[in-house]
Amino acid sequence: MINVTKSYLPPIEEYQKYLAGIWTNSWLTNHGPLVQELEHKLKEYLGVENLLFVSNGTIALQLAIKALDLKGEIITTPFSYVATAASIIWENCTPVFADIENKSFCVNPEEIEKHINSKTSAILATHVYGNACNVSEIEKIAQKHNLKVIYDGAHAFGITINGNSIFNFGDVSTISFHATKLFHTIEGGAIITKDKKLAEKLYLYRSFGHIADDYYSVGINGKNSEFHAAMGLCNLPRVDEIVDNRKKTVLLYKSLLNGSKIFFPEKHSRQSINNSYFPVVFENKETLLSVRKALLENEVSTRRYFYPSLNNLPYLNTKYKCPVSENIAERVLCLPLYFDLNPIDVERICKIVNSVI
Repeated sequence: MINVTKSYLPPIEEYQKYLAGIWTNSWLTNHGPLVQELEHKLKEYLGVENLLFVSNGTIALQLAIKALDLKGEIITTPFSYVATAASIIWENCTPVFADIENKSFCVNPEEIEKHINSKTSAILATHVYGNACNVSEIEKIAQKHNLKVIYDGAHAFGITINGNSIFNFGDVSTISFHATKLFHTIEGGAIITKDKKLAEKLYLYRSFGHIADDYYSVGINGKNSEFHAAMGLCNLPRVDEIVDNRKKTVLLYKSLLNGSKIFFPEKHSRQSINNSYFPVVFENKETLLSVRKALLENEVSTRRYFYPSLNNLPYLNTKYKCPVSENIAERVLCLPLYFDLNPIDVERICKIVNSVI
């Protein structure tokens, strides 16, 4: 079976060296030396001022909402992983879904403004597939209406706009280091902010609100372990190579697929690309399902990422119409993409897809 994704694993000997150190000092968690080292190196690599390594990308979103003291309604995108909307609901806020742009698949700033009212406290936007949101327009809207901005950058590791890290926009940015991401720590994530005081608040929130015997605030267990940090330290030096390999695979896909019957999301004109995923949009849902079935019969796994459009989640109290998101969600399919995907397999996948469309 060719899986839709495959976790990159470094040479086991490198990981074992870190394990030996963990065994020696018996410091397993609670902001250990490897966590501190990883945070430092990630800040350098990403070009950000304040970064906290946390247990996953979802807790990063929840911490952001809590630390910004958000209440009422948060305008967000219907085209994202369910964690984006679930984090808003979990923190007792109400998600309000603004439709997406039909080219980037990111939330449409014009649609955001339509939904702003006296209950709105923030905008939570996702950089979809690593494609940057229209950050300049979103932040103009936020300033105009005195709103906070959180960017869900789960897919956006290493992305820059005009050479500036995508994580330097907004009040807070979050990222996922889940095993399926191009940079991973098995499980994990990070929360990033330019605001030093907010970073200090988040530092406390991440670990029950206390340092040693002194309690300063409410908190939660958002910490991560030395074992996860060790995986990150092994993988970080290889990120550029991983991205380059994925780029070659994407270019091969695009050269072989029948471009007259499919299309791809378009990126922000001034941003870099990390090739987090390879989404393909078909002419209709029926074609997508036929392609998916044909690939599965040939032991090729795919994923309807993102499906369904989040405005149609069954447990929402209020329904929103997001026709662009609903349309794209019905027709988009992610094809396999990972570090060592064999070009021969890519050619075989493309032949199957072309034979169906």
